[in-house]
Amino acid sequence: MRLSRFFIDAPLSLGRCELPEAQAHYIGRVLRLAAGDAVQLFDGSGQEFIGELAEVGKKNVQVELREQFAGQAESPLRIHLGQGLSRGERMDWAIQKATELGVAEITPIVSERCEVRLKDERADKRLAHWRQIAISACEQCGRSLLPAIHPPILLGDWLERTRAELKLVLHPVAEPLASHARPGSLAFLIGPEGGLSEAEVEAARRAGYRAARLGPRVLRTETAPVVALSVAQQLWGDF
Repeated sequence: MRLSRFFIDAPLSLGRCELPEAQAHYIGRVLRLAAGDAVQLFDGSGQEFIGELAEVGKKNVQVELREQFAGQAESPLRIHLGQGLSRGERMDWAIQKATELGVAEITPIVSERCEVRLKDERADKRLAHWRQIAISACEQCGRSLLPAIHPPILLGDWLERTRAELKLVLHPVAEPLASHARPGSLAFLIGPEGGLSEAEVEAARRAGYRAARLGPRVLRTETAPVVALSVAQQLWGDF
């Protein structure tokens, strides 16, 4: 039977440890686990820990960690996803599925046709929210390392700063994704709900990005990363 698995945002080691308040509340008050129940924890270091709950109180939970082992291996294809910033659930979905599909980094991109603008405190809250989306996805899919979720940046900054062996921008008029040679690292640029303008696609080309298409149909901004990442992992990664 699969153990309940939780991310702990603190270094773990064998022996007894007290869990942070948020996880303690979730384990004790929401899931109603009891002393003696087995759990699996990970801290984002790549290591996994198995133990059992030693004490479950109203505000604190202690666990006895008895086994440590290397977690799930990451994909040999390191992918940095530049995802056009979109509204609410669309962005959540893209981050969740990109995490499940093994991306190493995700950067929300602010481009010409973005309908969302985030500033200051609101941006910080969204970034924390997206990180929690990625954590939950890792807990579910078995990843031991969290993808890096970067703050939103302007498209021009993304084009200037991002480094990868192969850099691709999705475009409906281009060669198929499979026509490109196997890279060791990949940067994927996907537009927002309104898509990238032709001027932005041309700017990407000047920055070393090559256009690639996924098929004859135009995909929504939250569908495109799922399809693109699945195809890339099948061609060059660990599918």
